[in-house]
Amino acid sequence: MGEIDLHTHSTASDGTLSPSEIIRKAQNSGLKAVALTDHDTTKGLQEIIQAGKEADVEAIPGCELSVNYPTGQMHIVGLWLPEKPEYVQNKLQYLRDRRHSRNERILQKLQDIGIQMDYSEVKELAGDASIGRPHIARLLMEKNYVPTVQEAFDNYIGPGGQAYVPKDKLDPEQAIEVLKQDGATVFLAHPYSLEISYQDLRSEVQRLQGFGLDGMEVYYTEHTQEQTREYLQICKEFDLLVSGGSDFHGSVKPDVELGTGKGNLDIPYSLLQDMKEYRKKRNLWT
Repeated sequence: MGEIDLHTHSTASDGTLSPSEIIRKAQNSGLKAVALTDHDTTKGLQEIIQAGKEADVEAIPGCELSVNYPTGQMHIVGLWLPEKPEYVQNKLQYLRDRRHSRNERILQKLQDIGIQMDYSEVKELAGDASIGRPHIARLLMEKNYVPTVQEAFDNYIGPGGQAYVPKDKLDPEQAIEVLKQDGATVFLAHPYSLEISYQDLRSEVQRLQGFGLDGMEVYYTEHTQEQTREYLQICKEFDLLVSGGSDFHGSVKPDVELGTGKGNLDIPYSLLQDMKEYRKKRNLWT
């Protein structure tokens, strides 16, 4: 059993537990620290900070930004954002405006192929969360158009699907810059998802380090033992911080548990201590 989990999602984006519920689950699981890293939103940060104080669980405010990349998927995680990160929130508001337009185009495409869904239904399902494709997928499942969320993506709203619309994203350099402006420590999330070779990843990490990348998510639910060893080697070579997390989403990813992922994670608190020391040397808030 690990001691920390630095990659989780709540109802503020596409998870099924509130930030407070994540803290309670962390407390019950014996975790010492948990980071909230919702997709492209900071809505849950104040709640998780307060809940962490009440439960005596260290809560680290963050977010996960989706960025443009030619292969696979690249996500950039920022940890230790302020409760109200001005620069990140301004940039995310711009992206939310673009996402609203994208959601409407997706729903129009679904209607064009005979699937009757209204934006008001998606909003009701999402509640206070930032509306995105996961909510459309869940509604497709609830209306019995697909048996699972994954099939909604595969058949309709994912790349190659009948109603797919590309997402407006930041470039990696832009994501790193805006997170840094708000004082975050910045990590490349789950590098396996880039779908590139070890040498190409090594070169990309070195390039991003030049723009301010601080570390890489080495310990992750979907990483093999070999990948974990390779990513550790890259971090050692470039003197980067090592991070780790489950990518917990709650019941939408029932096989991924907080703190342990699919049972393969054991993330030590010492990694968090290294990050704090790193930030202390740079006079950054923790």
